[in-house]
Amino acid sequence: MNAVIKRQSEAEISWGGPELCREYFITDRLTLGTSTLEPGETGETDWGHKNSDEIWFVVKGQVRMRTPASEVNDEATYDLQEGDAILIPEAVPHEVTNTGAVTAILSWSLAPSESFADTVFKSS
Repeated sequence: MNAVIKRQSEAEISWGGPELCREYFITDRLTLGTSTLEPGETGETDWGHKNSDEIWFVVKGQVRMRTPASEVNDEATYDLQEGDAILIPEAVPHEVTNTGAVTAILSWSLAPSESFADTVFKSS
């Protein structure tokens, strides 16, 4: 198989409230996408991925990741700066808030693969 390039204009777009989500690749092994939030915005709560761990990487800006209390975890908040990453274990709910003064851009990946568009969002 050859390498595959997917341009931003070709990514599947979905919205988690004000959070603009782009899903670039879905394979049997992983899903890769990005999220963009304007200053002060909070994306909708993602109530966790049943069978997937998720890694978030802050490409630009600063954010606060909140993991609301659930059956599998206690509530916690994590402040992340540009260049930081966080691992969200399977089934752990999470939401991200842009706490900075610039547009925040985050990259996220799920493994094993799960379509981000299939995620059920609930308002926080």
